[in-house]
Amino acid sequence: MRQLLRQRPLSTLALGMVLTLVIGLAGGLALAGSSQPGDDSAEAGFARDMMIHHSQAVNMGMLEYRNGADDGMRRFGYDIGLTQQAQIGIMQTWLLSWELDPTSTSPAMEWMDGEMTLTDGLMPGMAGAEDIKLLETSTGRDADVLFAQLMIKHHIGGVHMAEAILARTDDPQVVRLAEMMKSGQQGDITALRGKLTDLGAPAA
Repeated sequence: MRQLLRQRPLSTLALGMVLTLVIGLAGGLALAGSSQPGDDSAEAGFARDMMIHHSQAVNMGMLEYRNGADDGMRRFGYDIGLTQQAQIGIMQTWLLSWELDPTSTSPAMEWMDGEMTLTDGLMPGMAGAEDIKLLETSTGRDADVLFAQLMIKHHIGGVHMAEAILARTDDPQVVRLAEMMKSGQQGDITALRGKLTDLGAPAA
């Protein structure tokens, strides 16, 4: 099993990502309701910002899958990538069904009414360019540790964003996905902290 996991080609991973995105789009269509949030709504802002936030997590997960040493951690990265790619598809479908552009000229996080601010232009929990570059070049245990540390911070930011939209929306489809994100990412945080303990590394 370990050999099969290690030898899965990146082309297969790319195909899996495409299929996951398609499934997410289909799921978004199935969940789409009659509500029509506006362009400046919290729902639209959340979807746009969380797609960007998720895109970085997908990238980090695939880097860990490619470069990590621990099979459990590599599987963790792969699963995060697939899960968040599917959720991107759902949010893209929301915006399509709401007849809204996938991007906006409004600043990121504006929908949170000043509750959270950008740090160096980045949304909460997002890794900076130097951290991503280091993750790209790290291998083995170093990649495992850095991925876990960065993803814990990333998920903490994602949980805060999910909590913020839950406090601002009564749209059933948005509530369902935000609750799923919050629960899933909180579980991931606990698991990643446990993996870091196993690796003898600090959480941050």
